[in-house]
Amino acid sequence: MSSIFTRIINGELPSYKIYEDDKFYAMLDINPNAKGHTLCIPKQEIDQLFDLDDTTYLELMQFSKKIAAALEKTVSCKRVGLSVIGLEVPHVHVHLIPLNEMKEATFTSKVNMSESELKTLATQIAENI
Repeated sequence: MSSIFTRIINGELPSYKIYEDDKFYAMLDINPNAKGHTLCIPKQEIDQLFDLDDTTYLELMQFSKKIAAALEKTVSCKRVGLSVIGLEVPHVHVHLIPLNEMKEATFTSKVNMSESELKTLATQIAENI
């Protein structure tokens, strides 16, 4: 069975897409630690980060860097943090989290954003790529 991320990439489920290319997809996290919390995902469904071949791993990091730069232009923050945990969805994904405080990187502090706010923010970030 396809992961939830594969279903999103295939257009079977909605997302707040920021950007995609032929290999990767970026979208806002729907349960964000902070405003702008973004997921960068390879379109190829692979469970664990270190199972990626070297080329795809490096390309994912380059893709994530591009998205992080757009986040920094869009969301007020001290820096964009990067985390790869992968326990909640069996599909490699990089969390990019605009950080102002350490608690925003702990996955215990969440912010509530409306559908309208998420749509607007996704558009704003996309415009800064």
